[in-house]
Amino acid sequence: MGEGGYWELATASTNPNFGSNPSERSLEQLLAAGIVLVEKPRGPTSHQLAAWARELLGISRLGHGGTLDPFATGLLTLLCGKATKLTEMALKVDKRYVGVLRFGRAVEETEIEAIFSELTGVIYNVPPLESAVKIQVRTRTIHSLMLLDTDPDSRIAAFELSCSAGTYVRTLAKDIGLLLGTRCELTELHRDRTGNFDQSMSCSMQQLADASFLSREHGDDSALIKLIAPVETLLSGLPAITVKDGAAAALSHGAPLARPGVVRAPRGVPEGATVLLQSIKGEAVSVARMTVDTDSLPEMKSGEVAVARAVMMETGTYPQSWSRE
Repeated sequence: MGEGGYWELATASTNPNFGSNPSERSLEQLLAAGIVLVEKPRGPTSHQLAAWARELLGISRLGHGGTLDPFATGLLTLLCGKATKLTEMALKVDKRYVGVLRFGRAVEETEIEAIFSELTGVIYNVPPLESAVKIQVRTRTIHSLMLLDTDPDSRIAAFELSCSAGTYVRTLAKDIGLLLGTRCELTELHRDRTGNFDQSMSCSMQQLADASFLSREHGDDSALIKLIAPVETLLSGLPAITVKDGAAAALSHGAPLARPGVVRAPRGVPEGATVLLQSIKGEAVSVARMTVDTDSLPEMKSGEVAVARAVMMETGTYPQSWSRE
């Protein structure tokens, strides 16, 4: 039977001697697969910031999801250890920005609002010449573009933008200028939301440095643990299928998920969808692709349900069982 939009497919318990709740992980476990949300200052590149964080944390495997230009500030997602497997997912989430435009002439609020309205929806967005990305025309979605304030004497306007991943805001500013018949320069840009993450979850590089110092020099990991979120925070938007301990053990070795290993699954997830396979304790086991739809699971007794795209759980977290889970 399904309750609350879920199919309850098996009654299963989890062994408390293996695995752990994501919120109870050690520093070592978080560094092996965790997320750090850093407030990027104006000046350094995203790559430089990632390199500094790599050195501070003493790990070799650390990347970032979503580049910010050197002049821009705001949220930069740093991916530690196995979380780097999710870089593509981090890059694809929607973003929100606030910024400042400077015009070549005095522009009325009504003019700006009319242009902003025209630029909402699917638009063509070409990377600027200074971008490292290959120059090609692409479409991006502008979910909302709002005027926050204007100063006609200084010819500047503040705006808020919610958009799909990969939107070039500098190009958008040039397009605004073309439509207004005047020069339009993006002078300030700040990213205050990326996917499910907002500024309340971020830290400064100084805070990260201080917490790393406490851990390294004084053996106090508590501050650093607070700054590193478990990898599950990045995966919270995916449909989640709960699996038995034995299935989690098999999945950690890259095996496909078989029907007997499923405990709980959301209704209405189609074949081919990307899902999170999680343990009963809520641990990310793998990101997988459905090979059947979830509504067919109650009638299935055996067979393959999903195949792994990125395995997140370390092998040996749960003991391998002899049953076909």
